Amino acid sequence: MDATALPDGWNLVVGRTDLSTAQLVAAPVPELRDGEALLRVDRVGLTANNVTYAALGDSFRYWEFFPTRAGWGIVPLWGFAEVVASRVDGIEPGSRLYGYLPSGSHLLVRPGRVDERGFRDANPHRATLPTPYNAYTLTTSDLAYEADREDLQILYRPLFWTSFMLADWLVDNSFLGARTVVLSSASSKTAYGAAFLLQGQGCEVVGLTSRRNVDFTESLGCYDQVLAYEDATSLSPSQPALYADFAGDEALTATLRTHLGDALVHHVVVGVTNQQPGPAGTLDDTGPGMFFAPDQMRKRVAEWGREGLNRRFADAWRRFAPVVEGWVDVVHSHGPSALEKVWHEVQSGQTAPRTGHVVVL
Repeated sequence: MDATALPDGWNLVVGRTDLSTAQLVAAPVPELRDGEALLRVDRVGLTANNVTYAALGDSFRYWEFFPTRAGWGIVPLWGFAEVVASRVDGIEPGSRLYGYLPSGSHLLVRPGRVDERGFRDANPHRATLPTPYNAYTLTTSDLAYEADREDLQILYRPLFWTSFMLADWLVDNSFLGARTVVLSSASSKTAYGAAFLLQGQGCEVVGLTSRRNVDFTESLGCYDQVLAYEDATSLSPSQPALYADFAGDEALTATLRTHLGDALVHHVVVGVTNQQPGPAGTLDDTGPGMFFAPDQMRKRVAEWGREGLNRRFADAWRRFAPVVEGWVDVVHSHGPSALEKVWHEVQSGQTAPRTGHVVVL
């Protein structure tokens, strides 16, 4: 549908078996009932992380957050929304929230556990989905919020949560005995966020990337060594290594396994930038397993409390944000048609590593 013909409500849907297929479709603005609030999606980011959500949409249940018609999915995005109507005490129209949003114009939520920080969406279809994705945070009480850095928060905060929890998990587990951590897709935002946090933690950090991105990745200064994928066999097999796999590239994994042999003490899949779902598994064995940030978050909430975790994250974010401002070129676009265009660009892998897309809706 032509964006100029869209009514007030709309969604961008993508083919669940062909992520390169996308359509703008009309979606009636929901009617409000008691206990509900209506959010207008205002400003969102679109990165390779969102493509990962789509690639893992079935196995990790990402498609279930914002249901749509059979065969299609609404890709979750992170960003800011405004409360335009509310029948919930403590949720006032005009409030600004950060959270997990649909690729569309509106989101109907049923706020639960409302307090001064925000709320969790208690809609029944989200009850068994990972709770961190159900939280909506008011900007007025967000420890990490800075009004002049909204774009950075949109682009990096969800990725940096994964970076933060991955780095925390590695340190918490003494790197599983490794003395070198190898990160693929080292030019990606999540990978270099983790590398930034691992500096000075007592383990060598090596980044693998495409040859065209070597210079950019080296310029970040957060890796001890950067190698092109073709040069991965120059890694030393003389000391134990852990492979944090952000690429999901089976050929690269096979090369590293053959080259490092017994020196490869663990292989954990963090992302799938090649858009092929990674292996199932746990983080308790030495074979491949998916790293799922909410698992480590739950552990730390139990140990530190929610406020303790949020304070530590905010401290890390405030160290990272001023640095990363020099690493990204924010590109703004406007409207539903722009969102569709950016989806195609990011999904096809055409976005340069320095580019960060923010779409104002």
